Amino acid sequence: MSTVSPILVKRAFTLHEDWVVVVLGALLIALSLLGVPFVAPVFNWLNTAELTGKVLSVSNLRLILTQFVYLAAVAGIGAWLTGKSVRNFALGFPLVYGLTLVALVVAGSAQARGFGLEAVIFSLLIGLLVSNVFGLPDWLRATLTTELFVKIGLVLLGTSVIFTDILKAGSLGLVQALVVVLSVWYFAFWLCRKLKVDDELTMMIASGVSICGVSAAIATSGAIKGDAKKLSYVISLVLITAIPMMIVMPYAARWLGLSQEVTGAWLGGSIDTTGAVVASGTLVGETALKISTIVKFSQNVLLGVAAFAISLYWTYTNHPAAQDAEQKPTLAIIWERFPKFVLGFVAASLLFSFVLAPATTEAVKGGLKSAQGLWFALAFTSIGLETNFSDLFKQENKRPLYAFLAAQTFNIFVTLGIASLLFR
Repeated sequence: MSTVSPILVKRAFTLHEDWVVVVLGALLIALSLLGVPFVAPVFNWLNTAELTGKVLSVSNLRLILTQFVYLAAVAGIGAWLTGKSVRNFALGFPLVYGLTLVALVVAGSAQARGFGLEAVIFSLLIGLLVSNVFGLPDWLRATLTTELFVKIGLVLLGTSVIFTDILKAGSLGLVQALVVVLSVWYFAFWLCRKLKVDDELTMMIASGVSICGVSAAIATSGAIKGDAKKLSYVISLVLITAIPMMIVMPYAARWLGLSQEVTGAWLGGSIDTTGAVVASGTLVGETALKISTIVKFSQNVLLGVAAFAISLYWTYTNHPAAQDAEQKPTLAIIWERFPKFVLGFVAASLLFSFVLAPATTEAVKGGLKSAQGLWFALAFTSIGLETNFSDLFKQENKRPLYAFLAAQTFNIFVTLGIASLLFR
């Protein structure tokens, strides 16, 4: 295995990833408003002649190179600000971009567009193929910055979402989130107890299924001082089960005849990872993407409250693992776990809804939408690369897996019912 310098580098100044996303999102928006728009290369083609004459033309290849430098610079700044090794990032990012480029070219074919297949699907599938067939060295897997890519795309998505839509969908989403989180969390907790899953895994599984996937599992593990190996297993469950859900559920919604609003609420409320929610919403349509994102945000903002409640439960039930806790839970946990990148999304929406002139928003929205789509595509390539299906079967005791799958199934049906009532 290659020896590479550590991924995390000690620096005098670093920022939390969420704040970095807000800074980078603001930078990209500011550049567009100052006349430095994001120019997207051409990827659509009908036949071989167009592929070679348009997509692979010298002028388009120059645009692709410019795009690569642009993205690498922004993401590199993000890696530096979050304290990650810029050297390792520089080694890993070209692979992610190259695979994403292949996905964009494939998705641009007339055949793919005819079937309505988006680039995110090909990004994901190519990443999965590389990860599960060829494998990735640990150092390369550690350089992937999936969350950074997703969150930058989400901040840019805020430029196309009218603020009144956030208020309307967000209020309904919060109602849905409260009902779903409470019911699914309790069901998962009860089921894990019935299956005699240990206490730490029970708490992580219940939170991961009901709230917001990986972030919830990590927050819960931190709140209960959980075992890192158990956390890694739950994260694997979340990431792997999200993949079939993000692909199948949009088509299931279409088969059920659901509106984009209901579909978006269903996807945002039941799929555990933000990246997978974005991918599935993209497959349905613009409205579904916006609703699913806002609903997922509504669940995300409950994470701080949930972490605080779990800390209280774990500490004051005199659980043995809580005796070594360095500090008792405080209200500061709520702010610590709050997803700050949501503030960037809301700020972008406010700016484009109330501050900028319509002519200005019209001039820059096309470039920002292209940039948003590309950041999402990079994220889905990374999701594929960091997902290894063999992780599901490493645990000898399969009861946590059965509990997770059963709770996720319960989550899907409960969320569908609530979304149908609230967003019809």
